[in-house]
Amino acid sequence: MYDIITFGSATSDIFLRLKKESYQILRKKKKLLCFPLGAKIFIDDLKIASGGGATNTAATFAKQGLRTAVCTKVGQDKRGEALIEELKKLNVETQFIKKDKKYSTAHSIILSSPPEDRTVLIYKGACHFMESSDIAWRKLKKVKWFYLAPLTGKSAQLFGPLVEFAKKNNIKIAANPGNSQLNLNRKILKPILSQIDILILNIEEASLLAKAEEEIKIIKKLSSLTKGIIVITKQKKGSIVFDGKYIYKAGIAAPHILPLEKTGAGDAYAAGFLTGFFKKNDIKYAIQLATANATSCILEIGAKKGLLAEGQWEQQLGPRVRVQIKRCK
Repeated sequence: MYDIITFGSATSDIFLRLKKESYQILRKKKKLLCFPLGAKIFIDDLKIASGGGATNTAATFAKQGLRTAVCTKVGQDKRGEALIEELKKLNVETQFIKKDKKYSTAHSIILSSPPEDRTVLIYKGACHFMESSDIAWRKLKKVKWFYLAPLTGKSAQLFGPLVEFAKKNNIKIAANPGNSQLNLNRKILKPILSQIDILILNIEEASLLAKAEEEIKIIKKLSSLTKGIIVITKQKKGSIVFDGKYIYKAGIAAPHILPLEKTGAGDAYAAGFLTGFFKKNDIKYAIQLATANATSCILEIGAKKGLLAEGQWEQQLGPRVRVQIKRCK
């Protein structure tokens, strides 16, 4: 029996750190990253790593000692082979990864322009075209938790079937739905959300789903859509968790530390939270582990390199990443 199986994307990522003199940031209604047309753009650094919500979260679960498998789709190419081999080294079960003949492994190019944010160029690949026929449903019945990362493109159609299957087989569900899922028709989306045990969103996604701006209104609306635990991340402003009775408010662990690269931080927080809740059924502990994992993630380039191993937070990081958590009704 597996503790957790993750579903979602699997990508190959290239990180490009831009030279400051090679670009400009224009501040209009939105910040714009600008290059001179036809110019040669030099970079300071280039690194290659794996990514994708399904594989990033699986890496945390496995490093934290949970029996973990990942269900996704890659191409029949070297990028897909490398990703599978990396997961095996992390002790993640890969038998549910489908190799696709038609589509290549998804690819992202992350343009990093510190101290500004990053810009991500995405090539849709095999994981964005996952179908019901790609899933070995009969082999997934003896699992404690499903973790549903954002499902993009055609894969978003699996959101409902995965939740329905989990509930029929007494499998608990944690979900971090992406825009493709959140934009589903409300008549389709509402019964899906009502069955989720832990709903994880960033503040922009939460606001979109709730059609509200104020935090209390967002929580009130979301609690009418799901009876599960609601987790909302707010980047530099920390996070909020609602368990149906109490609201937990937490800051960030190390506001004085500048992130090296933010890619994967949301996955690190979500997987850290579910790990902590899985192990101790304690929301405060889950928030602490989630915050520590996300903080450690952004201190490295690549979504997996900085993820915490089991016991590492308590033994090595301790007070450095401990946050104050306020509980209120």
